[in-house]
Amino acid sequence: MQVDLQEKIRTLPTRPGVYLYKNADGEIIYVGKAKNLRLRVRSYLLEASQANAKTGSLMREAFDLDYILVDNEHEALALENNLIKQRKPRFNILLRDDKTYPYVKLTLADRYPKVFVTRRLRKDGSAYYGPYFPGNLAHRIVDLIHRSFLIPSCKVDLSRYHPRPCLQYYIKRCLGPCVEGLTTPETYREAVRDTQMFLDGRAAELGRSIEERMRDAAMNEQYELAAKYRDLLRTVSELQEKQRIASAESDDADVFGYHFENGMIAVNLFHMRAGKIVDRREFFWEELPEMPAQEEDGAASVSPTSFGAGAFFSALLKQLYIDQQYVPRSIFVPVDFSDREALATLLGQQAGHKIEISVPQRGEKRSLVDLAGQNAKQSYDQRFRVMQPSQKAIQEALQDVLVLPELPRRVECFDISHIQGAETVASMVVWEDGGMKKSDYRKFQIRTVSGVDDFAAMREVIRRRYKRVAEENKPMPSLILIDGGLGQLHAAAAALEELGLTSQPLASIAKREEIIYLYGQEDDPVVLDRRSPVLHLVQRIRDESHRFAIAYHRKRREMRDRDSELLNIPGVGARTRIRLLEHFGSMRSIAQADLAALTAVVPQKTADAIYSFFHAGPSGTEPPVLKSS
Repeated sequence: MQVDLQEKIRTLPTRPGVYLYKNADGEIIYVGKAKNLRLRVRSYLLEASQANAKTGSLMREAFDLDYILVDNEHEALALENNLIKQRKPRFNILLRDDKTYPYVKLTLADRYPKVFVTRRLRKDGSAYYGPYFPGNLAHRIVDLIHRSFLIPSCKVDLSRYHPRPCLQYYIKRCLGPCVEGLTTPETYREAVRDTQMFLDGRAAELGRSIEERMRDAAMNEQYELAAKYRDLLRTVSELQEKQRIASAESDDADVFGYHFENGMIAVNLFHMRAGKIVDRREFFWEELPEMPAQEEDGAASVSPTSFGAGAFFSALLKQLYIDQQYVPRSIFVPVDFSDREALATLLGQQAGHKIEISVPQRGEKRSLVDLAGQNAKQSYDQRFRVMQPSQKAIQEALQDVLVLPELPRRVECFDISHIQGAETVASMVVWEDGGMKKSDYRKFQIRTVSGVDDFAAMREVIRRRYKRVAEENKPMPSLILIDGGLGQLHAAAAALEELGLTSQPLASIAKREEIIYLYGQEDDPVVLDRRSPVLHLVQRIRDESHRFAIAYHRKRREMRDRDSELLNIPGVGARTRIRLLEHFGSMRSIAQADLAALTAVVPQKTADAIYSFFHAGPSGTEPPVLKSS
C-alpha cells in the first residue's frame, strides 16, 4: 500500500527526535536526528523539488517514514548514532577504515583470567583498558604484565588441568594455572587484583599493597618472595614517575583533515597525546552515499555538485566518539557543522569533563589542521591514484590489522593439496622482509593421514615443521598463515599447543570470501577493503603457497603414474618396484640398465621381462616412450 509521505510529514510532531526513511521492502535507508522533526523532515521535500541530486535520490527511493521521539537533542544524537551503527543505512556516512586502536582485555569472567591485546569491545564480562596510542604500546603493556604479574595471554583452555605447562611458565612469564599444583587460586587472584590496579592507573595504591606484602614476606623469612615483591615495587614506582611527568604536559587532542576529489574522500586523524603527535589514522570512502548535503533543521539550499563537508564530519565524529571509553579534551575539525556544540556537550557528559570541538582559524591549531589536510592529500594519492606504499608502511599496516606484537619480518604460509585424498602433500612458502624467499620453501609428504582429511594433514605438517624449528633452536616466524578457513586454523592451533607454542601469532585466509581469521579472535574476522595493500600482501602469499602445493602435488602424481608402469611387467609387484627405484633412482635409469645390472637386483626371469619390456616392448612392439621428469 502506497504511503502518502507528504501527508505523514504534515502530522509529525515539532519535538526532538530521530527519523527513519524506509524503502518499499521496509529496509531502513537513512537515519537522521532533529530538534524539530516536522521542520527538518519537511526540508527534504523542498530539497528534492529544487533538484538536489543527493536528496532527490533518497526521496525517490523513500517509501515510508518512521520516527522516535526523545526529550532533547543530546538523546537524539546518541540514538541516531546507535541506529546507524546497528542498521547501517545506505544513505548514511558509515565509518570504514583499515585501523582500529587496541585495548588491553582482562578476561575477568574466566576461572583464571588472562590478558590480551584486542581491537573489539564486547559485553562479555571482561574489563577493557585503552585505547592505546601508538598501537604497539598495548603490546608493551601486556608484555610488562606477563613479566611483572605473570598473567598469561595463551590460548590454552584453563577450565581444566593439563599434564604439563608451556614454555611461558618455564621462562617465568606465567603462574602456570594450566597444571594442578603450580599455583593456587588465592595467588592467582592476587596477581589479577594487582593487574587491575595497574591498568586502572592506581599506582600509588598498588605500591602500598606490594610494599605491605614485601614486609610480611620478609618477617616470615620468605626472602625469595620478598625479593620478587621488591622488584615489582621498583617497576611500579618507575611507571608512576613516568605518568607524573606525562600528566604535567599539555592536554590530549585529536586533529582532523581531509581531501575530497572525484566523489572520493580521504580523512586523516592525528592523535596528540601529552602535546606530541603519537599516531595517525586514515579513513577512505570510494563512493560517498547520496546523503542529504547538510544536517540542519530547516530548508537547505545546496548545489547538486557540492560536497557536504559539515554533514560528513558531523556523522564521522558521532560514530568515532559516542559511547567510547576515552575521548580527548580537544577535537579540532576543518569545517563547522550545525550540531557541533550539542555533540561536544554530550561527549562531555559521557566523559565527566569538558570536551571542546573547535574549528581553528589561525595560529598553531590551524597549522595542525592544515598539516592533517596535507597528509590526507597524500593518503588520497596513495589509495586512489594507485601509488605503491612503502614496504615498511605495508608491514606496519599488517601488524596493526592482525594485532601482531612486533613488526612482521617473516611470514610462513601453509597449504594442503590432494585429489580425493590421493597423494596428499603440503607446501610452506616464506615471505621475508618484503619478498618471497624461495630458498626457504619446504615440501611435505603427508605420512600419518589416509583418505581426505585436510585438518589432520594440516595438524601433522605444522607439528613437524615447528617441532624441528624448536629442536634446532631457530626463531619462530612473525606470523603463521594458513590457506583455509576455521577448521584448518584450529587444526594448526592444536599442533602448536601440543608443542607448547601457545603465544605464536596464527591466522588463516578463507578462500572466495577473502576473510582473515585471527586465532583467538575468530568471532571478529578481519574484512579488509578490496584495495587494501594488506589484503593484497596476504593474497599474494596465499596464492604462492597454493601454486607451490599444486606444483608439488602434480609432480608427485606424475611420478606415481610413471612408476606404476613397472607393475605392468610380469613378475614385478609393489615390493620389487620399490627395490628397483631405490637401487636405480629413476624410471629412466631402470629402462637404460642392461641385463647384468638388472640381475643384480631381481631374479633372472624378472630381469629378462624388464629388459624385454623396455627394449623390445611387449609382444615385439616398439618400446614405451618415457616422459621426462
